[in-house]
Amino acid sequence: MKKLLVAACALTVLGACTPTIRVEVAPINIYAKLDADVRVRLDKEVQSAISKNPDLF
Repeated sequence: MKKLLVAACALTVLGACTPTIRVEVAPINIYAKLDADVRVRLDKEVQSAISKNPDLF
């Protein structure tokens, strides 16, 4: 009985000593610049999609 009480007390003490880890993550902002070539290609693709599907908009 005494051993059981000592074991229960030991588990209680060890359980109270659990480490806590806190990680703070800052948000990352990503800014992208579109270069003129990409804009021209996208514009051509959009014009092509609109001409294939005139009821799209």
